[in-house]
Parts: sequence; structure tokens; C-alpha cells
Amino acid sequence: MRRIKLAIEYDGTGFAGFQRQGRGERTVQGVLEAALATLPGAVPRVVAAGRTDAGVHALEMIVHYDTADSVPIERVPLALNARLPADLRALWAEPAPPGFHARRSARWRAYRYRIRRGRGGALERNRVLFVPEPLDLSALEAALALLVGRHDFAAFANRERRGTVRTLYRAALRLEGPEVWLEFAGSGFLRGQVRAMVGTLLEVARGRRRPEAIAALLREGDRARSGPTAPPQGLYFVAAGYRPWPMR
Repeated sequence: MRRIKLAIEYDGTGFAGFQRQGRGERTVQGVLEAALATLPGAVPRVVAAGRTDAGVHALEMIVHYDTADSVPIERVPLALNARLPADLRALWAEPAPPGFHARRSARWRAYRYRIRRGRGGALERNRVLFVPEPLDLSALEAALALLVGRHDFAAFANRERRGTVRTLYRAALRLEGPEVWLEFAGSGFLRGQVRAMVGTLLEVARGRRRPEAIAALLREGDRARSGPTAPPQGLYFVAAGYRPWPMR
């Protein structure tokens, strides 16, 4: 038996999230495990570095699975892609190092949220959040800076049962043509954390809150006082790192 470290990408539009669910919903895990089940010797159970909600995308999600198959490692993506739908692709595969676990071994995870200034368009409606009004980018940058560091992020967690203290290594703004990208990297993220932070940051950018309101929310830890959860289509899981930040 060997363990495979596999990178996948997916368009989350047609998935009810990453994790397998109990009512037959189409999920990334379910579709990937079904493809693996057709490879003789593969154990069709995958473990991912992170989980994504319905409609959220991934540029490079790391997963692992165990197998006794004889497929050469360099041919694993080709074999899987012949069995996977167009909205889920295997990017690369390599032997997992001893003791590797896609989730527990991860030292950091990174996300991106895409915002396009202007009215909505047909072609990118499932890939980006359109914001028609002007955004105060200076206020947005000031608010982002307050999120960096080790904090209790309870104010940005939805139905979280775990401890809510996390370390955010990066919270930055990046301009890409007509788009504003909000980029986050941290030791781990709570359920709904990135979308809740984005929803609150957009209120700052629209002039509905002052940047320093972020610091007050972190102190108070009250989800009811933070902003709405941003829609899923603008969110992307970007990467997981298995060495200390900022090394990969």
C-alpha cells in the first residue's frame, strides 16, 4: 500500500461543496472517490487539505489517498482525468512522504477572493463578485492590516465548534485590471471565516464602517456584529503549504 499526494483543481459551481454529504449531493469528494474506485487497488477515500462550501472553487487543493494499484505515479493524473468530469481535474501527483496527511500536515492555507468593479457580466457570473459602486481601497488596505497576526476570529466564524484562535500570516489587496483580489494565508481557517471577513471588509470599502471597526470586532468576538457572509463564487482555495510560512 502506498499513499499518493494529489493536487486537484475544480470549478465549484456545480458542486455542493468539497465534503461528501448524506443525501446524494454532488460533491468534489464524492466524484473524485468514484473515479478512484475504478482504479484497481485504489482505496476510494480522499482526505483534503481544506474544505470548500458550495460554489467555492479551488486552484490547487491537495488531497491524499491510499492505493495498492500499479499505475506509475506520473500517469495518475492522466488516468484520473479520463474518468473525471470537466469541472474537476487532477493536476499532478507524487509519492507522499512518510507520515504525510493532507490536512494534519498542512502548515498554512491560502485563499483568494475576486471582486470586479462594475456591473455584472454573463461570462464571469460564477467566478467573481461584481460590485457596482466605488470602493475605498485605502480604507480596505487599512482594515486588512488589522487582521494580520494571531487573533480570536470568533466574530468571523459560522457555527464553529472548534477553538477560534488562528494566525493570519497575510491579508492583502492586489489589483488585477478591473478586479480587486483579497488574498489571505493563515495557519488555518474557521468555518465561513474568509467569506465573513470579506463581507465585513466590503462594508469598510463602501464607507459603511471605519477600518478600525475590524479591531473592535476581533476584541468582541460577536458574529452578529460583523458583516454579512460574502457570496461563494468569488472565493478560491489557492494552496496549502507543508513547510512553515512563507516557504512552500
